[in-house]
Amino acid sequence: MTIETMTFAAYIVASLLFILSLAGLSKHESAKSGLTYGMVGMAIALAATITMMVKDLDHLEFAGASFNKWLPIGLLIGAIVIGAAIGFWRAKVVEMTGMPELIALLHSFVGFAAVLIGWNGAITGVHASPGDADYGALVGIHAAEVAIGIFIGAVTLTGSIVANLKLSAKMKSAPLMLPGKNVINVGSLVAFVVLTGVYVARDVKDDTVGYVLLGVITALALFLGWHLVASIGGGDMPVVISMLNSYSGWAAAASGFLLGNDLLIVTGALVGSSGAYLSYIMCKAMNRSFISVIAGGFGIEAPASDDTDYGEHREIQADAAAELLAGAKSVVITPGYGMAVAQAQYPVADLTAKLRAKGIEVRFGIHPVAGRLPGHMNVLLAEAKLPYDIVMELEEINDDFAETDVVLVIGANDTVNPAAAEDPSSPIAGMPVLEVWNAKDVIVFKRSMAAGYAGVQNPLFFRENTQMLFGDAKDRVEDIIAAL
Repeated sequence: MTIETMTFAAYIVASLLFILSLAGLSKHESAKSGLTYGMVGMAIALAATITMMVKDLDHLEFAGASFNKWLPIGLLIGAIVIGAAIGFWRAKVVEMTGMPELIALLHSFVGFAAVLIGWNGAITGVHASPGDADYGALVGIHAAEVAIGIFIGAVTLTGSIVANLKLSAKMKSAPLMLPGKNVINVGSLVAFVVLTGVYVARDVKDDTVGYVLLGVITALALFLGWHLVASIGGGDMPVVISMLNSYSGWAAAASGFLLGNDLLIVTGALVGSSGAYLSYIMCKAMNRSFISVIAGGFGIEAPASDDTDYGEHREIQADAAAELLAGAKSVVITPGYGMAVAQAQYPVADLTAKLRAKGIEVRFGIHPVAGRLPGHMNVLLAEAKLPYDIVMELEEINDDFAETDVVLVIGANDTVNPAAAEDPSSPIAGMPVLEVWNAKDVIVFKRSMAAGYAGVQNPLFFRENTQMLFGDAKDRVEDIIAAL
């Protein structure tokens, strides 16, 4: 059996494992095995690709120059060691609260790699001889692959960097509203199509013109990626992360075409299509236009500042909150990003166990975009060993709030904002939210009265049946446990 045949077989096995990984990760019960499938598939893919590359090293040329085979082997080993060390270090030190921005940053690496591969494809040219019958068609196809791969990669690169800056609070979460921003986005796409057409139709012997055109396409894509994500508000950032995941998949697929790597094409298509579908599902859950979000908030105007006087809020202390809970028959806990920041999931699990031991029904209401990453809250609760059967999605729990005695809002803000359902002028109007205000009593855990990540004031804090419990969520939950 030749190395080519073995590599092809390994790619098929790896592709199947990646598909099994996606299927496993769709459910709590099978997530661990799904992760294992993905890791094994990636190990097989890397081993097969490295073996194939080492086999072909005797024929290595770049831009007309030949290289000793030990140079690329050394570069390969160095890249693997450095990348593995950085990845292991970041995975070890990152907090769950930092996962969204870390994932955004990792997406930027995929985009950067796609840009480099695209430029490499432009420099090395098409692998065909001018005397071949289909040489002209191959050159045109190769040029289109190069331009499209660089464009998608560059958009992913800068878009992911902006997402990282927004999620890490190094950049304002409010949407950027440049004059004529919709014209800028559409005009950039039209300019890309025109430039790509010119690049494909150019005289391939004139390298200078080709490189200038690619440079303009790269710069245009870098700007568009920055502007697309900068124009999207904080409330839509979970969708943006999913969208960038999709972009990184398509960038990988484009690189696969340039490198002639079938597995990279398959894997990129899997990531791209699943990320796009997840973004669509999340947009539906938030009552957002899918096209609007992926087009950088197309058609969304800047919200007016909210100067409404909602009155005074009421405060409650831990001992009084414990009394309310002890006298309740049903309790719903709605967590948010604040719970992740405070690492309060463990005392919340202890509180849940104590309340259930007293015969009190306790359930969790999870909004589709709670936190800043899809599934963020589910992971935190699973980490604290909370039973899956008491963790409910929005559509499962919303009708039950009217019959709930006490709701604990722990670190959530925009996902429990009644303005989404009652104020048509609100920037989050129409977004489905957890209707916690219908419960008998609501206790909101917050550090202050500041607005949420979307920058919108929450009228819930001023309702007659709502009381604010200020301070670190972990400390306050522990105080309630002690009082119980």
